Amino acid sequence: QVQLEESGGGLVQAGGSLRLSCEGSGRTFSSRYALGWFRQAPGKEREFVAGISWSGGSTDYRDSVKGRFTISRDNAKNTVYLQMTSLKPEDTAIYYCNAAPSVATITTIHVGPWGQGTQVTVSS
Repeated sequence: QVQLEESGGGLVQAGGSLRLSCEGSGRTFSSRYALGWFRQAPGKEREFVAGISWSGGSTDYRDSVKGRFTISRDNAKNTVYLQMTSLKPEDTAIYYCNAAPSVATITTIHVGPWGQGTQVTVSS
């Protein structure tokens, strides 16, 4: 069973930074899954933000966050991170993490249940 818990959200001014964390338990890290961050803004569909392979050697980002967000993982700590810089009001959303068999499938196959997420609010 895959279990993931997000943390690190908050209120920040435009141009500011935040680092999100997602700690996994169960089979999340022992099964060598890729991990990804997703977000859902009010009234919108959940969307892919960033993904990283088990080894960390392959990453993928949605175009709107490239150059501003960095995904990383520490398998020894069972944790994946999302470093967000130059935040914009349009980044405001609840951020979630989930696992997938690979980075190539991160946008379509989600192994674990969706958690509560962590709220990120960017003020203008």
